[in-house]
Formats: sequence, C-alpha cells, structure tokens
Amino acid sequence: MNIDTLFLETKKQGFTDVQVFISGNKDLSIEVFEGELEKYEIAESSSMNIKGVYQGKMASYITEVFDDASIPEIIEKMIQNAGAIDSPDEPIIYAGDAHYVQLEGVYNKAFAEIDVLDKIDLVKKLDARVHQLDPRVKVVESFYSESTRNVTLHNTKGLKLNDQTNGAMFGAQVIVKDDSDQRTAFDLIISNELADFDIDTLSQDIVTQATQALGAKAVPSNDYDIIFKNDAFGTFLSAFQGVFSADNVQKGMSLLKGRLDTVIGSEHVTLVDDPFMKKGTSSRSFDDEGVATRYKELISQGTLKTYLHNLLTARKDKVSSTGNGFSGAVAPTNLSLLPGEATLNDLFQTIQDGLYITEVQGAHSGANPISGDFSLQASGFVIENGTLRQPVALITVSGNFVTLLQDVKQVANDVKTSYFGITSPSVRVGKMSVSGL
Repeated sequence: MNIDTLFLETKKQGFTDVQVFISGNKDLSIEVFEGELEKYEIAESSSMNIKGVYQGKMASYITEVFDDASIPEIIEKMIQNAGAIDSPDEPIIYAGDAHYVQLEGVYNKAFAEIDVLDKIDLVKKLDARVHQLDPRVKVVESFYSESTRNVTLHNTKGLKLNDQTNGAMFGAQVIVKDDSDQRTAFDLIISNELADFDIDTLSQDIVTQATQALGAKAVPSNDYDIIFKNDAFGTFLSAFQGVFSADNVQKGMSLLKGRLDTVIGSEHVTLVDDPFMKKGTSSRSFDDEGVATRYKELISQGTLKTYLHNLLTARKDKVSSTGNGFSGAVAPTNLSLLPGEATLNDLFQTIQDGLYITEVQGAHSGANPISGDFSLQASGFVIENGTLRQPVALITVSGNFVTLLQDVKQVANDVKTSYFGITSPSVRVGKMSVSGL
C-alpha cells in the first residue's frame, strides 16, 4: 500500500492526523520428539494498524490487506469506528522525539541466513545428546522456536521509524525415571547467536536437574531461609510485572499505587526496563505510539522511581511517556533485575538451614497484583550448612511481593533470561512461609 496515498485520502475525508503501524513476523518452529522430527512450521504474518483523528475522536482499523484498492473501505470503516467511540480522552498522534537510539545486536543477518536443515540438525543433536547422558532419561522433547520481527511506523506529522529483531529459543524437556520415582526438567537458551547454543552444557544442565530431583519429597511446614534460582525468580517476577503499569495504577489494579519515591525493596534490588538489550527480541527503539524508548530504573536500590507510561497515562499523570505503549496497552520491553557480585555458591554458604527453590509453578494464577500476595507451588533442594542436600517437591511458598523485595539479602551474578522473557540472577531472601508435610 502506498502510505502517502492513504494519508492524502484520509485528509480529503476530514481526518486531521493519521498513523500507520505495520508489524511483520516470520516464525520458524521445530520440534523433535524421541529422535524424530515431529513439527516443522514456517509462518509469515503481517498486519497494519491504522489510527486517525476524526472529528476529535481516535478512529482505528486493523487489516492484513495492504493494497491501494482497500483504502476507501479502510477510511469508511474508520469513520464508522469514530462514531461509536464515546471516550472522553483527547486523541494523540505523536510528533516524535529529537533522538532515537540505534539498536545494536538485536538483528543478526547471519543468524537469519542459517539453513533450516542445519537448525533441524541442531535440535536432533540436542535430543540425541540428552538421551546419551543418563540411562534414566526416558522421554525427550527438543525444540527450536525462531522469530524475526519488523515494525514500521509512519504518521502525517512526518514521523518515519523502523526496527528489526530476530532471535530463537532452543531447549528441551525430559522425563527421567528410576525404580521408585519419575521427574521432569526443562531448560532453554535465548539468543540470536548460533555460538550461544551450547548443546553439551544445555543437555547436561537439563539431565542434571531432572536426575537430581529423583526421590524428592516435601519438607515439614515451617519458615525457611530461601534462595531462588535465577530463572525461577524471573518466573516469579513475570507474575507481577503488570504492577508497574501506570494504566493499572490509575485503575486501582496495582499494589504500587501511591508508592512512587518510597522504599519497596532492599538496597540490593534494582529492577530496570532495558529496551536496548542485545539479543532481545522485545528490544525496541520506539514504542507503538512512536515515542522513543529509554533505559529506566523502575526500582533503584529499593526505591520505586517510576511507573511505565504510554501517551494517555502520561497525560493523566502530567508526566512524559516512558515509551512503553505497546499493542494499545502499557507493557515493559525487557525487565531485568541487576546482578550483584557474589556467586551462587557464595549465596549457599550463607545458609545453615534453608531451601534452594529451582522451580515455581502457577505464578500467573497464584499471584494477586492488587494485594501482592502469592502462594506458589515450588520444588528444589534442602540447604544444610551451605551444601545442597536432598531434593524437595510438593511444597508451597507464600508471601507478599513487596515484603519479599524488602527482604532480599543478596543478589548473585548468574543472570539468565527465563522463558517469560524476564532476566534475573539468583536471589537470597530472608525467611519465607513454606507449606509441606
């Protein structure tokens, strides 16, 4: 579609300003089950989100048809849409910022050009290697999920922006069995560099996680000193990422309402939103409204410094947008808890009687973003005198989000990005309530 033609025709029909946001995705999905290629899919999709100000109202239309012949129908639908809107909010088409950061390390052309057959072979090698490591490995499902995304924004105020990213998740899930027990384990690597997909390390980590968990049992209910494994804490943070949205705050759906510039965590807690993170498929130089993104500390050494804003929430709070307007909502790009200097083993040495939580489940159903209370199923290992002991399962850890952040005692240096896209190191907290035997 000729965007200039669309802009010209909308102006003729009485639109004052118009914005076009185009998103194109190419996805590759490979799954190998028990050595056999079970799934191989390539999918391409694209959509155009058109917004325009018509008689003081924001009209919008989403289409997957990009030809000039569809322009009259698009304009007609947008006018109809405007007539049905009763929002009192003044519409905004953004004029742009003086500077946009040039993203680095988020699109790897060489990675995109690797032959698909080589990627299938990579997954099969991971599958085979996992099987080879231990006879107790009974079932393996390996996967590779790659995404390339291109986003473009043009508007009648002269703004023209484009971002392109690519990356993949590479990992496996296993089931191991012995004479008396059965356990599962899952792990992955997220990157857009083939060299990062270390089959030997990944397969060993997965098998070790699973086999060490054999024979896991619940511990007596009590309060225990806790260390969260890096990706387990990332999963936990993902359940509460919505509390930083100014939209949720303004609607009374966040426990952080009214807490700006107050202490909500310990001095060890610095949580950032990094839209420029290398190898991050969510990295962006601009949001869906055309606002320049920026690196920001949501929590700085325990103090809540900002909410995340789009143009509308920023206007309501009389502040500037933080560049977090995505898909009509407010959302982070790449949330990351900054690491400390200690190793994971250093954290273990501080615990005489506690638990190392390696996995939490039900994080998105067992967490309340308004009260901050959570109750999550968990598994891991007993820690005695700084050493990992017997595996633990069938337990529930309970607490409150803010209380937990305030009780962070130490943060390790072993950062990892979880399946949910949150980057975190391992974290030692104070005593938490654990329900078990």
